[in-house]
Amino acid sequence: MGRLILVGRIAAAHGLRGLVKLQSFTGEPGAIGRYGPLLDAAGGRRFEVTVQNLVKGGVVARIAGIDDRNAAEKLRGIELYLPREALPPPAEGEYYHADLLGLAVELADGRPLGRVQAVENFGAGDLLTIERPGQAPGRNTVSLPFTDRVVPMVDLAAGRIVVDPPAGLLEEESARPAELEEEKERA
Repeated sequence: MGRLILVGRIAAAHGLRGLVKLQSFTGEPGAIGRYGPLLDAAGGRRFEVTVQNLVKGGVVARIAGIDDRNAAEKLRGIELYLPREALPPPAEGEYYHADLLGLAVELADGRPLGRVQAVENFGAGDLLTIERPGQAPGRNTVSLPFTDRVVPMVDLAAGRIVVDPPAGLLEEESARPAELEEEKERA
């Protein structure tokens, strides 16, 4: 079995007959039940999921062998995974976040910047968090919007991403604007 990809989490029991509410991290929430058995983080426990309906914040599903509320409550918080190879190939210009983790990041001029540490979304679009080894504490990561303008090239086969960050984002402390320096002197 290859690398496991997080696709959901059991959020709570739902009703009295063993249904659960799942947070689905798939592009289409109801698709979480279409990939076949899901696994726990260790890959040792299998969950056969049948989606019953969509609800705000997730889906209501039946898990094979879970027939009452007590059994469903014991599953709360379990994260659900799939082997990477079980997922369909992404469409052109789309990427699974897990495929981006660890890729080398270069600036448009070819200078190395670091490696992708995380892909996060806080509601305004995806951000690449890039680990920058050798930088001062507090400056050893940088987050960049994962847009076509800022990330003009993703080459999964070569294991690299090319970025063109907004001007000033990567400037060192000594290159701060003069007004910030004046404000510091007044303090």
